[in-house]
Amino acid sequence: MKKQKSKRYRPPAPPELEKDAHKGDAGRVLGFVGSRLYPGAATLFARAAQRAGAGLVTLGCLDEGLLATVPIAAPEAVYLDLFGPADVERAHVAELLAARGEHALVVGCGLGGGERARALVASVLSSGAEVPLVVDADGLNALGAEPERLRAYAGPIVITPHPGEASRLLGRVVPKHDEERAKAAQELAQRSGAIVCLKGHRTVVTDGRTLYVNDSGNPGMATAGAGDVLAGILGAYLAACVTCRTTTWKPFDAAASAVHVHGAAGDLAAKELGRRGLVASDLITFLPAAQRRLRS
Repeated sequence: MKKQKSKRYRPPAPPELEKDAHKGDAGRVLGFVGSRLYPGAATLFARAAQRAGAGLVTLGCLDEGLLATVPIAAPEAVYLDLFGPADVERAHVAELLAARGEHALVVGCGLGGGERARALVASVLSSGAEVPLVVDADGLNALGAEPERLRAYAGPIVITPHPGEASRLLGRVVPKHDEERAKAAQELAQRSGAIVCLKGHRTVVTDGRTLYVNDSGNPGMATAGAGDVLAGILGAYLAACVTCRTTTWKPFDAAASAVHVHGAAGDLAAKELGRRGLVASDLITFLPAAQRRLRS
């Protein structure tokens, strides 16, 4: 693959809302996230999306057990019942998304690896929806070694693999060296048609052409749930691509800015709490300050 030079790119701040904005203008985000064994993923996703500016966050729940835990920690979220055996079939998901009018979708965080989870991912990809989509964690695992399956989706996609997930998608090990990581991310973007956020030290964001290497974040963020927080921020920022009255805020900007703000929140948390004491929910606590810092 021909070597591409990195463009000098600075993530912009998300666009501000108009003075007369309502919660629909702030963005409706639907997450197919969480499961009986991973309710925390749904909680972290919802709280992060809310703190990142989403006006309404909805959780599509495959497991009834989520309704016993998540509303306590994220009372502002609302819920969709997907407990029924037919609720993840393609026709139902397509009808559901067409009727609801979401501005961004997220699938995968803590979803689990069962057959219903895999069916849900396939149904979302083939639903005909055109709003931005984030595919994370178990959503990526459902693809196996076929990132090309993402091309079935009609709208823009952002994927957020860690090196292990990227290795499974590409069918080869992703090296730790910065230059090789960038090449792997670009290859994955070109094969999948998605914007790739290859997570880790100096997260790489690329659409296969433009390349941004993030400089925020620290090792304290190597903790369970940090990726769920990033997915929530991404959902909120991508929703703004649909709702905001500007042509300068594109999905690549949303992805790069979400990655940068996520890392900046981690840096603020580490400064206050220390790296060893940092947990994923701390990132949400410091997210407002990180966003103010990016805007200033």
